Amino acid sequence: MKRAAIIILDGVGIGEAPDAAKYGDRGSDTLGNVARALGGLNLPNMEKLGLGNIKPLPGVKARKDASGAWGLMRPASAGKDSTTGHWEIGGVHLARPFPTFPKGFPREVLEAFASKTGRGVIGNVVSSGTAVIERFAEEQTRTGAWIVYTSADSVFQIAAHEQVIPLEELYAACEMARDMLVPPYDLSRVIARPYDGAPGSFARTSNRRDYSIQPPDETLLDTLEAAEVPRAGVGKVDDLFAGRGIKATHTASNAEGIRLIREWIEGSQSGFLFANLVDFDQLYGHRNDVAGFNRALVEFDDALPTLLSALKEEDLLFITADHGNDPTTPSTDHARENVPLLVGGPRVKSGPIGQRDTFSDLGASVGEWLGVAYRGKGVSFIGEMIR
Repeated sequence: MKRAAIIILDGVGIGEAPDAAKYGDRGSDTLGNVARALGGLNLPNMEKLGLGNIKPLPGVKARKDASGAWGLMRPASAGKDSTTGHWEIGGVHLARPFPTFPKGFPREVLEAFASKTGRGVIGNVVSSGTAVIERFAEEQTRTGAWIVYTSADSVFQIAAHEQVIPLEELYAACEMARDMLVPPYDLSRVIARPYDGAPGSFARTSNRRDYSIQPPDETLLDTLEAAEVPRAGVGKVDDLFAGRGIKATHTASNAEGIRLIREWIEGSQSGFLFANLVDFDQLYGHRNDVAGFNRALVEFDDALPTLLSALKEEDLLFITADHGNDPTTPSTDHARENVPLLVGGPRVKSGPIGQRDTFSDLGASVGEWLGVAYRGKGVSFIGEMIR
């Protein structure tokens, strides 16, 4: 019984895309720059799978005896956010990036949101989540207003203290915002950002929830659902597809996500697993934390042998990313980068998959492996890597 699993190392790009300058991301190279900043990476298990064969990376050898298939995928959709990257893997391309609001949201948007939810709004700044809580948490806990903020990404983020505004009310407010943010304010995601604590110790909780806009076209997940191929998710993948075609178990850390991935591989479930490990991006890329980013890479690399050894004869494990988030650059935002592609499994023929023109080639390959006709915007490479 054929199965396939995709693991997204969120934000782990491997060098600027051909059009990176258009996005202000010239020189971004998440893996390469982290490697250079640390004097080399120590990732022996991804190296063995073929990571060093994709491009030169300090500390990572090119292996003639690599056990996996390897390649590189270029983004074809406009934009550089998680929704765009995951949708492209699923076969959908966007002609224009989702709108961003570098000066904050228009007054009419905030007034409409306040009217619908019955609470005031404070903030309306471009900021990191930790900084916005430090700045506005005391006012929010005193007034009961929403903290609304954004970033360089296409997001409408709503922060609220869990002891001041119940989670259910926060989630309901996010759903209201999602319904009202139609063109020209059709942002990629509305994100619930709950926090807890007291002055001097405010901290975000693990109860984040994302509300994505609906994919405009059929995705791989839609096709698998119609074909009654079982689908499981780990992390925020269901949020990114607006819950269409997949349900996921949300996680508080990469470690929890890795555990759930291992359980799926070791189990008897059939079909497709789509997993997102977000710590690279959320905890380290956005905070320019090079050492933390490296620790997350090592954590995943250390766990990789247990994932590979559990694969069954007809299993394929794909490891890739959705965009870059280079912690060495002055920017704290996503980067327009190519992404690595590694494939493991008993039937994988060691060798290059080449430079793919779109992330959608991955979704097309999963579709072919699982026996559905859908290829989306991609071209399958299954024939190039299966023995």
